Amino acid sequence: VPQHVWRINLDTPEEAHQNLSFGAADRWWEQTDLTKLILASNKLQCLSEDVKLLPALTVLDVHDNQLTSLPSALGQLENLQKLDVSHNKLKSIPEELMQLSHLKSLLLHHNELSCLPDGFGQLVNLEELDLSNNHLTDIPTSFALLINLVRLNLACNQLKNLPADISAMKSLRQLDCTKNYLETVPSKLATMASLEQLYLRKNKLRSLPEFPSCKLLKELHAGENQIEILNAENLKHLNSLSVLELRDNKIKSVPDEIALLQKLERLDLTNNDISRLPYTLGNLPQLKFLALEGNPLRTIRRDLLQKGTQELLKYLRSKIQDDVTNPNEEPPVTAMTLPSESRVNMHAITSLKLLEYSEKQAAVIPDEMFNAVGSNPVATVNFSKNQLNEVPPRIVELKDSLCDVNLGFNKISSISLELCMLHKLTHLDIRNNFLTSLPEEMEALTRLQVINLSFNRFKVFPSVLYRILALETVLLSNNQVGSIDPLQLKKMDRLGTLDLQNNDLLQVPPELGNCETLRTLLLEGNPFRTPRAAVLAKGTAAVLEYLRSRIPA
Repeated sequence: VPQHVWRINLDTPEEAHQNLSFGAADRWWEQTDLTKLILASNKLQCLSEDVKLLPALTVLDVHDNQLTSLPSALGQLENLQKLDVSHNKLKSIPEELMQLSHLKSLLLHHNELSCLPDGFGQLVNLEELDLSNNHLTDIPTSFALLINLVRLNLACNQLKNLPADISAMKSLRQLDCTKNYLETVPSKLATMASLEQLYLRKNKLRSLPEFPSCKLLKELHAGENQIEILNAENLKHLNSLSVLELRDNKIKSVPDEIALLQKLERLDLTNNDISRLPYTLGNLPQLKFLALEGNPLRTIRRDLLQKGTQELLKYLRSKIQDDVTNPNEEPPVTAMTLPSESRVNMHAITSLKLLEYSEKQAAVIPDEMFNAVGSNPVATVNFSKNQLNEVPPRIVELKDSLCDVNLGFNKISSISLELCMLHKLTHLDIRNNFLTSLPEEMEALTRLQVINLSFNRFKVFPSVLYRILALETVLLSNNQVGSIDPLQLKKMDRLGTLDLQNNDLLQVPPELGNCETLRTLLLEGNPFRTPRAAVLAKGTAAVLEYLRSRIPA
């Protein structure tokens, strides 16, 4: 750097000597000190200690040079607000730099730093700090003191962990930890209420952290890790999330709670191990980009994936056989709805013979609902869209009048004996639960005409259904049913509709063609090879005829 640059505040410029007609107002060199010095993209190997002769500097930019060290005199530039020393060959930073209490932006990326001074936390006014592309293996704990920091970039270093203390950075909006060696993220990170963008790509994470306080988080990038499980807990608090990038992981399934992310615009699940998707994805109102290539999806054909996001969402929506809870409603804070909040609709009980307590996210049905029934005959019960783990035991009190029960969209994993005592039951809807089997005692439901078991976890066709001969409609789509017994089905002589779409049927037994009462047989989305799609497309009668033609003579 030419010496006169350092002395620009001190020396009278050449032209002043040549032209003596300068009036006081024109003598700029006496009125102002240099505030910005830009020496970027040169070949400087060192900076002179004379930098201290420019105490009014607010901006010093020496990026893209060949500096191996910085002068300690930098610490005297007490007005400095922005220092850019990126793209150099710095191996360390002088302790004196920590005295720059007005510094707002410090850019140190693309150097050779392997450690940082412990006193880093003294830079309390820092708003932007870029340390990416260095050789850092850890972060000083004093980072916790940088409470005004808005953007922190630690990408492309050798960090094995992050200190939990960085959660104290209450102003941090953007944190980039791409391409490090992180195996976990401190759980305290979840308390960073201002965080809007979090980049964790190219690390060694096995799971995502939970984010109970990150209500403002808009972008979460966690691709190219080793994440296997995506939990509902990881997602359900992220009300503001618009970008979720999880490509190139080992995720096996996507929880239904993804449908809570109402602001999601981009979802990238490319190259994972996902075999099935929640169809409720189709209801995300803002979703513009959905990438699923490179997954072993069974229920979605490859040609559909190539048609783009809108077609895919349209397909997913078509698969939802029920409207989903109104997305504009705020989900209640507690899973348990207290009895005082439940408003018993007496008109519905007395006039419509309906007992309804649905869409409350309740873990139990309040007793006052059953108490209110009194001696009124109730024909219909709707407890759908809650968080029930079991069939409410008091339902048995309604056994003399109850015909229609809806327990859909809950978390029920087994059917209780109380339900098997509802001897007048004609319609039972238990779709979207966690059922794997039905009890043999259900045989007592001799009047049952319609049962909906879609979106559960059945691996075999529940054998008790073969013995409920009043059944007219059996809906078992979106389970994992691997086989059916055509001889038993034939005994169900009133069965008109059988929906087995999106299961794991590897073959369709030809004898199914003898079930001539079937008016609607739905088999799409199974892995069997025959009947081929062209035959299925012709409708039930053609499928049954085809199957009969295959029965060995």
